Amino acid sequence: MAKKILILGAKGMLGSDICFIFRKFKPICYDKEELDITNQKEVERKIRKIKPQVVINCAAYTDVEKAEKEFSLAKKINAEAIKNLVKICAEIDAILIHYSTDYVFDGKKKAGYKENDLPKNPVNKYGISKLLGEKEILNFRSKFKNFKFYLIRTSWLFGSKTEPKNHKNFVLKILKLAEEKKEIKVVNDQFGKPTYTFDLAKATKKLLEENRAYGIYHLTNEGVTSWYKFAKEIIKLAKLKVKVIPCKSFEYKTLAKRPKYGILINSKLKKLRSWKKALKDYLKSIV
Repeated sequence: MAKKILILGAKGMLGSDICFIFRKFKPICYDKEELDITNQKEVERKIRKIKPQVVINCAAYTDVEKAEKEFSLAKKINAEAIKNLVKICAEIDAILIHYSTDYVFDGKKKAGYKENDLPKNPVNKYGISKLLGEKEILNFRSKFKNFKFYLIRTSWLFGSKTEPKNHKNFVLKILKLAEEKKEIKVVNDQFGKPTYTFDLAKATKKLLEENRAYGIYHLTNEGVTSWYKFAKEIIKLAKLKVKVIPCKSFEYKTLAKRPKYGILINSKLKKLRSWKKALKDYLKSIV
């Protein structure tokens, strides 16, 4: 797989692991300082100049809470910018790899969502912005069948392995709360699959190496859990003596509503290891 690769959002939680996993290909790793993906002219100029064979887009607006008040910005980064990338990737015949989320679904399906399930009615504005980004890719593909893309949905990201303490995530949040409090309340009525960015990065590389059919893929660590049980496992593995108390979503006031069931089913690829094993690995680098 001797390919020229451009990675966007390179300093983020997933981006830093993607850069590491693809290091032998000497990828060009850009963050927003090097390329603002919302600037269409800059996107076209720089990507035309580089002429990558693969563009991996890890850049995203990810603050679920702030998206409720900053929807125009979330939409600009998560949807309008994707249109810029789609057009230029099609023009230079590059493969676009883009990441989406379980939040594009309404969260009502207890059994979970397969790749061909149609996203609808996201319960928050972050989810809406990500769904709009998906539509930019899929609408373009419906008109231009030769457009090459992998749309990867994932969920409940934590990491990264390369910069374990530099990125906000649920694991670090729980560990910080454990230092400050004797008891932690965590919601026990939202369900999903925690995913280690390092495992996601490795699976992305494998997907590309195996020349899989272009389209939608679900990649998460395996095992369904709640935020409460996720927190309990973090505390247990870190060997901390903090009481974790379950609560309902309505008891935990947030600006953004969360889907009840954000369970992504991987029906196309070899399944990743369990989230518990992945969490154990991640904790070794930070505890």
